[in-house]
This record gives sequence, C-alpha cells and structure tokens, in this order.
Amino acid sequence: MSDSLPARALPNAVVGLVGTTTVLALLYFGRDVLIPITLAFIFSFLIAPFVRALRHIGFGPTLSVCAGVLVVTLTLGSIGAVLVSQVTRMGASLPLYQDTIAAKIEVLNDLTRGSLDSLGGPAGQLIEHFTQEGPNDGAQPVRLADGSVKTPVLVEVHEPALKPFQLLGKIVASVWPPLETAGIVFVVLIFVLLEHESLRDRFIRLAGGGDLRATTIAVNEAGERLSRFFISQFLVNIATGLAIWLGLSLLGVGQALLWGTMTAVLRFIPYVGVWIAGLCATLLAAAIDPGWSMALMTLGLFLAVEVIVAQTIEPKLYGHTTGLSPLSVVVAAIFWSWIWGPVGLVLSTPLTLCLVVAGRYIRALKVLEIMFGELPALTMPQNFYQRALSGDAQEIVAGAKRFMQHKSLATYCDAVLLPALHLAHFDLKDSAITPGEEEKVSSAIIAVIESLSGDSKWWKKKKASSVLTGVGIGRQLRDRRILDSGEWQGSFDVPVGSVVLAMSLGTQYDELATEILVRILREQKIDARSVSFADFGLHDAPPEATPALVSIVCLVSVDPLAERELMERALLKMKDSLPHCKRYAVLLPSPFENADLAPCVFSAASKVVHSYDSALQSCQRTMQKP
Repeated sequence: MSDSLPARALPNAVVGLVGTTTVLALLYFGRDVLIPITLAFIFSFLIAPFVRALRHIGFGPTLSVCAGVLVVTLTLGSIGAVLVSQVTRMGASLPLYQDTIAAKIEVLNDLTRGSLDSLGGPAGQLIEHFTQEGPNDGAQPVRLADGSVKTPVLVEVHEPALKPFQLLGKIVASVWPPLETAGIVFVVLIFVLLEHESLRDRFIRLAGGGDLRATTIAVNEAGERLSRFFISQFLVNIATGLAIWLGLSLLGVGQALLWGTMTAVLRFIPYVGVWIAGLCATLLAAAIDPGWSMALMTLGLFLAVEVIVAQTIEPKLYGHTTGLSPLSVVVAAIFWSWIWGPVGLVLSTPLTLCLVVAGRYIRALKVLEIMFGELPALTMPQNFYQRALSGDAQEIVAGAKRFMQHKSLATYCDAVLLPALHLAHFDLKDSAITPGEEEKVSSAIIAVIESLSGDSKWWKKKKASSVLTGVGIGRQLRDRRILDSGEWQGSFDVPVGSVVLAMSLGTQYDELATEILVRILREQKIDARSVSFADFGLHDAPPEATPALVSIVCLVSVDPLAERELMERALLKMKDSLPHCKRYAVLLPSPFENADLAPCVFSAASKVVHSYDSALQSCQRTMQKP
C-alpha cells in the first residue's frame, strides 16, 4: 500500500481546501504576471465590438486590431495628460488658498475641541503646514548653562547635483515599472484580438467540446454580455464625468476638468470611487471659498449626479443584468484589493462578473454563480416554504406583491403558492417538521392567502391556527370568509348562471386548493362559492337557491392519480344533479413528481384544466357567453 493516498481518496473538503489555497497562492504570488494579462483581456472585451465593426466595413484583421489598440492608447494617454496638467496647475495654486485653509482648519478644530491638533502622521503634518504662523527665517538665541547666550548656526545639507546620466537613470527607474506593465498589456492585447477566434475555439474545447452547439452558444452569449457591460459602464462613467465637469465649472470650482476626469476613472471602483473624487473636489471648494456654500454645493452636485446615475440610468442600461448581487460586489472588491492591491479594486467587478458568467456554463465553477450571482439561491416556492417555516408571513406577502405587480394572483398561486404547499405536504408526510413548525406554516399560509385575496382586516379577531393535520387550513379560511359573507357565502338574489361552485373531493389539501380557487375567482369579480363533495346536498338550502343560479362546477384535486375514481363519481353526480352546468376537472398535481396525467380522462367532464390560471380563463370565457 502506498504511503501517499491518491487525491481521489481524500475527503472532498480537503481536496477543495488544497485547491482553493493553491489558486489563492497563484493569484497572490503571480500577480506581476497575471495583472497585465487580465487587463489585456478586459480591454479586449471593451474594444472587440469596435474591431469587429472595422472588419465589417472592409478593414483587414491586423489593421482593425491596430486601429482598436491605437484608440485605447490615445484615450489613456489623453486621460493621463489631463490628470498631470491639472494636478500641476492645482499644486501651483494651492499657496493662494493657504489663508482660507488655515482659517477653516481653526474653525473645525474649535468645533472638534482640539481634536485636529492631536492628529499625527501625514494628516497632522499637512494641518501643521497650513496652520503655522510663517516660516522661521533664523535660529533663535539659546542661553547656555553659564549664562552666556549663543545663536546657533543653521546648517543645510544638500545632496550634490546629479550628473546627467544619474538624473536620467532616476527618471527611467521611476517610470519604468508602469511603462513595463503598459507594454505587456498592449502586447498581450494585440495577440488576444488577433487570435480571438482561436482562443474561443480553445475555450470551447476546454469547457465542453462534447456538446459543440450548446458550448458555442454559451461562449458567444457570455462574450457578448461581458462586452455590453464593459462598454455600457465605460459610457456611463464618461457621461458622469462630463456632468461633474460642467456642474463644477458652473459653480466656479477650480480644476473642474480634473475632478470630472477623476470621477470618470475612479467610478470603475465600485461604491467608493466616485466619493474619493467628490471628497477631493469638496476640499478644494472649501479652500477656495471663504464660506461653506461652495463646498456644500459641490458635495450636493456629486450626490445628485450619483443618485440619478446609480438609481435611474444604470438599472435601465445594465444594472441588474450584470448578474451580480450587491453584497458580492462589496466582497469581491475587498478580496481583489487584498490580492492585487489598487488594480484589483478597479478590476474587482469585471473579474467577478467573468467568473459568475463562467459559472453559469462550466459545472466546476457553478458554486461561483450560486455564491456571487444575482439569481436567488432558492426558488420562489422554496423561499416561500422557508419563510413559512420561520413564521415570516410579512416577508412572503411583500415578495408576493412584488411578483403581482406584473402577474396575476392566479399565476402567483400556480408558480409559487401551490408548489410551496406541496413541499410542506412532503415534509409533513415524512414527519420531517415539528408540531411547532407546522403551526408556523399554517399561520403563515393563512395570513398570506388572506392578505393576497384582500380578506385581511386589522380589526378582525385572529383565531389560533390549527396545524396542517388539524381542522385543515382550507376549512379555516372558508369559515373565516363565511363570517363576512354568511352561511351561503353570499346572497341568492343574483342573476341566473352567475355562480361558480368550487367543490373539493374531500381531503384537507383539496379543501385548501379549492378555497384558493374561490378566492382567485372572487378577486376577478366572479361569484364563486365552495363546498366539499361529501357535504353536497346534505344541507337544506333556501327556496331561492335554485340550480339555475349555477353555471359552472369546478371539482378540484391535488392528487388526481389517487383520486381518479372519486373524481369520476363526482363528475357523474354533478352531471345528474346539475345537468345544465359546465363541469371542470381542475387537476393540480405536484410539480415535483412529474405525474403522468394521461390516464386522467373523464367522460363526464366538460373540460380538464391543470392550473389556476387555466381554470380562471375558462370560467371567464364561459361567464362572458350569452
């Protein structure tokens, strides 16, 4: 037996930990190589549409790539030139504002009870520089121990003047690292764009060459989505920078172009980038204006522009289509800034977006989509049931109302409520939940159904809800509704053929599904009333309750395969008792069991429907006929 166990014999947790540690180590220690390559790939997504457009109009592959890279080079060079020139001008003008800065620092120091004086480090040195009375032109006399007075001789130490080659070497040493990184980025960018098709084919082979069509569609969709996002973000940031530039120019803030450019660049850093530029611009406005109005207006301008862009423009343009949750963006910014420093902070959102898109199509990276993607980790029925187990009916109602802003109550019940009830039924049947959890689920379901159907009133006295195995939620909901509508659930002084009779086959789940159908129909102004098949005909109705009032009978079953014979008997009885009525078999099986409903063909049924929405539409069409 070998001393070292093969990797497949190790626990999955250990293998995952070793793999994660290895990846983190490669990212950290290989950052000098990975950062330029990553920047090149990000730029390739940004300018790939421009290169493709040039190819469509007749440019060759090499010429198109060179033109695209040239555009990027000129853009970055222009931005750098603007920043350097504006910073130089601002540095030259700062001495003009020294008196204003010193006065405001004194005011702030008084307001903070001397806290500014106690600051150390660069901030304390800067405050001391602006608040000192003036330069010390000479040394002060010093009294010695013997009583004599001497004036120290000031000595200034100057380094010898650098020779031309030494000066050149220092300049090269300072600019070489960024030039080296930029050179690597542009070389890699050119080859990535030139070999775009080859790289795509290699990735398809790596990701899943077995299903060529599906993998090709996935790769193309991912590339287009990333390109759209980066271009949209680039354009939005430029527009934001222009708005800040124009606004600050109107306010009279110095170096408005600098702050607009900084806003456009720093806005690539999520959440904090724009406020770095805003804080710097506000400080300069405070230095220029003896009062505080310019500083407050500058800060207000940044706040107004950012709120408009972040809350109005971005959500419509690319906001939630990025597929990233807000928390994941913050976590990604912290992680990538720790791994790669400031560059990682700028690249955090694009990198995380690339990983999430890859996780959507590569099974090994699926965990990244679940952890960082915007798609909910639980389906809506699972979320409903989880919230019901927690007794959090208010959150369920809030989510349901958001859903129903664009969908109907019937659609919500089909897509969310009914599947959630089946999940509860499975756990109850397997005894997987405690009586206390059953009580919470029952209470939450009652509260949600009453709230969505408009039957929840604050002045009603809430009875204690029985658990799922007790009286039954459906019967409780029906009894509560009868408190308002009366024993017969409404008046019999109604037009002929205006009543829909919803009938459960007898189980508690049939009763609940039937009560939901009644509330859906009544929400659409249809006079729906419910009764169980076992109770039909046992109560003496008043003389005015003639059979002619009923036009449709809906028989509801949530387990149609098990209740097929009972459904057939009920349909035949309705055919004999109410021959003039339409008879709808409403079959609502669990969506999780893929039940084959082919055997559920009923000769006595006028129509068989398989959802609340279909039942509602069928009833509406029938009621509209003369």
